[in-house]
Amino acid sequence: MARSTHEQQYQVFLTLLRELRLQAGITQNVLAKSLGNTQTFVSKIERGERRLDLVEFVEVCEALEIDPRVALEEFLARRRRPSTGKLARRRKNPR
Repeated sequence: MARSTHEQQYQVFLTLLRELRLQAGITQNVLAKSLGNTQTFVSKIERGERRLDLVEFVEVCEALEIDPRVALEEFLARRRRPSTGKLARRRKNPR
């Protein structure tokens, strides 16, 4: 289970969130205002200094006018892609 924001799967999640924001053409400041928060809050999320819970994830998606189910499906697809990280090595050399 990913407990750190520095683990591969969480980094995939953070990259996706940032890409979704950029694709929506929304700045961190605008997103923060729609969430009733500060730009620093959004920045900390995107840098992995603060984790998002499920409710916050849905709120971010809604603020970006993105269906949370679509965003979740994209995350699931990305995390299944083969990587050169620890997970890929474990599959090649099971213990």
